[in-house]
Amino acid sequence: MRPGPLFLLLTLCLPAFAVAEESPPQPLAENTSAQAQIDDLEQRLALSEEQRNALSTELQNTANEHETAQLQRLRQDNQRLKLQLKKAQASAPPPLISEQQMWFATGAGAGLLGVIIGALLRNGRRSRKEWLN
Repeated sequence: MRPGPLFLLLTLCLPAFAVAEESPPQPLAENTSAQAQIDDLEQRLALSEEQRNALSTELQNTANEHETAQLQRLRQDNQRLKLQLKKAQASAPPPLISEQQMWFATGAGAGLLGVIIGALLRNGRRSRKEWLN
């Protein structure tokens, strides 16, 4: 190989090696301040998680107390309404006829109406025959 291109190749690669070897030193003060901020934020996160858990348990307790109070009121209303129903049933006059007797009378009325309509229709046919004869 000729010495010219080899020298040119080495000259062009040398700055790349020089730049690659340079690494900027990281300041130690910035690392410690960043780590301090991270630690502070982690502590604040843990504290806020504890507060959130405490508030959620408090909310559940108040919701349970509210539901218990509402359930107690509903039970009292239910008992009061049962007593009112018993009083109303006791004071109501007994019906004149029972439900079974009412349905029997309804069926008898329907049968009687059918007999009357049948008799009227039969008499109407006889009168027509008399007219034709």
